Amino acid sequence: MYVFYTIIASLGFFFVLKWMKKRKYCTDLKRLDGKTVLITGGNSGIGKDTAVSLAMRGARVIIACRDSDKAEKAVREIKFRGHSLNVVHMELDLANLRSVREFCKNFLQREKRLDILINNAAMPGVLDWTDDSFSMCFGVNHLGHFLLTNLLLSRLRECAPSRVVTLTCSSYKYQKLDFQDLNYNLLPFFTYCRSKLANIYFSQELARISEGKGVTSYAVHPGFVQSGWTCHYSVLFRMLMQVIMWMFFVPCEIGAQTVIYCAVSDEAVKYSGGYFVDCRPATLRPFARDAGVAKKLWEASERLVKLA
Repeated sequence: MYVFYTIIASLGFFFVLKWMKKRKYCTDLKRLDGKTVLITGGNSGIGKDTAVSLAMRGARVIIACRDSDKAEKAVREIKFRGHSLNVVHMELDLANLRSVREFCKNFLQREKRLDILINNAAMPGVLDWTDDSFSMCFGVNHLGHFLLTNLLLSRLRECAPSRVVTLTCSSYKYQKLDFQDLNYNLLPFFTYCRSKLANIYFSQELARISEGKGVTSYAVHPGFVQSGWTCHYSVLFRMLMQVIMWMFFVPCEIGAQTVIYCAVSDEAVKYSGGYFVDCRPATLRPFARDAGVAKKLWEASERLVKLA
């Protein structure tokens, strides 16, 4: 009898876990022939699975990341899985604003189109600093992508209708921005939460200033995904998280579905500036919908990256 109850409990636990990880797939089969897609951090995780899907649809896919060896290996895999030869790598270090500027200069010289920009790369909650003395989370997750998008915005407008998809996280709800200390770097989880909230404000303000100019903007929470973010932590933490991720997190292929949806779906266009979860618009906490704060962050960010 004990064995019977153990089996029943195990099966119940299994089906509960399966239900918890159930997610929608992007069913839009739109082709992207002749389109150019740029994905930051496209060499691993959600970015790589997004790259595979968009390459399979006929897009020219450019993955931007700092590690050339890993990038070249990823390019070969994306070409094979995506049945496409039109996949390349360009070097980009979002923790260095000079690198961002050099990347954009090279990109604009080499590439005549930019139809979809996917701001995917991110740092988890780590207490470190960028080369420009910003906290690593705020500097990479927000400021690096802020500068990148602004320097490429003219090309996006030239290729309108175009899209910008920025990955965020539902953990935004645990913090608010402090404009007296945007460079907050005390508790790792909180600095990560603030950077993800900044991503949401950035996406909203980008949608506002781009209204009527052919560029739409979306913030995406991909879910909690089995990716390689734990590499920044200790071996013991990685071992613990591997178990937790196996139990509760979804594979990268599933995490990429909402990103793909916002990149290709015609239905998403009417929700520019929106926040998406599981291939549909989701509701943000009231403080994360404050247009005044979004505009204030945009202006502060322009000063920090020396665009203003």
